[in-house]
Amino acid sequence: MRRLRNFLDLTAVKAAIKDWLIEVWLIYWALIKIMVPVLLIVRVIELLGWIEVLGKFIEPLMGMMGLPGETGLVWMANMFGNIYAGMAVFYQLGLAGQLTIAQVSVLGALMLLAHSLPIEVMIARATGVSVWFTLLLRIGGALVLGMILHITYSYFYLLQEPAPMLWQPQITSSTWINWFATQGKTLVAALLIITGLTLLIRVLRFIGVEKIIHTLLSPVLRILGISIKASNIMIIGLTLGLSFGGGLLIKEARSGKVDAKDIFLTMAFLGLCHSLIEDTLLILLLGADLTTALWVRLAFSLLVMVVLARIAKRVSTQKQRWFYRRPN
Repeated sequence: MRRLRNFLDLTAVKAAIKDWLIEVWLIYWALIKIMVPVLLIVRVIELLGWIEVLGKFIEPLMGMMGLPGETGLVWMANMFGNIYAGMAVFYQLGLAGQLTIAQVSVLGALMLLAHSLPIEVMIARATGVSVWFTLLLRIGGALVLGMILHITYSYFYLLQEPAPMLWQPQITSSTWINWFATQGKTLVAALLIITGLTLLIRVLRFIGVEKIIHTLLSPVLRILGISIKASNIMIIGLTLGLSFGGGLLIKEARSGKVDAKDIFLTMAFLGLCHSLIEDTLLILLLGADLTTALWVRLAFSLLVMVVLARIAKRVSTQKQRWFYRRPN
């Protein structure tokens, strides 16, 4: 009898492991189907010099926010690549130690709200959120916050001290070999993160902690007009971000458990405010102000979402399709 019980327990464990590994692969496959083509397209755009052209094009816009024109190239590299790419250009241009804390904080806000757009916009699209809305929200939100910060810092003469150089990276050559190596590491890291997080979610669900986390999040979600069913999407986005957490976000959105409007509002919030730990630390390394990089960004995102949630309630069902749809 004991042998039979042990056999049944072992069979159940094997089935659970198999189910978990299948889940990991499906999530990872959904992510790399988006990431790999987009990464290749962005690489070609970079080699053609289009990022530099666009950076020159927005130089006057950067000046309106109290930033030197060359920071336009930093933001473009950041938008088409990621925050690491923006940081690399920042140091390559010799901007480290040349700007005030206020200027770096404004630039940091632009980088935090609008980065990795080709990949993250496509991930949002896979969850049902329209491309044009995501671009308008993130780029428009970044510009609005940048202008507010510049006017505030200039008027009250805040953070006008030279920004400290906290980190000096080693600049490597941008060859195809180095590029493939970097992207390969990114894809492997994404697989490891998905594997670990899916296991953690299963464990938390088994011991009942997942319900406690959802309960703690419910007051914030209620303010934003979002159902508690979207808690998992919110947690994944706030901790991992949209790129590394993309596969899990798509899985949750396609599960059918969360209403399309809740997915829309959650992804809108995460578009403005995600990966709170890693992204914030990266911007601090440039010499930005912590309050700006974390708390002001969070407060701005919450304020935008309160307004957006009220607008979403008044939008007719027919017009909702302009903003979001049920993911396939």
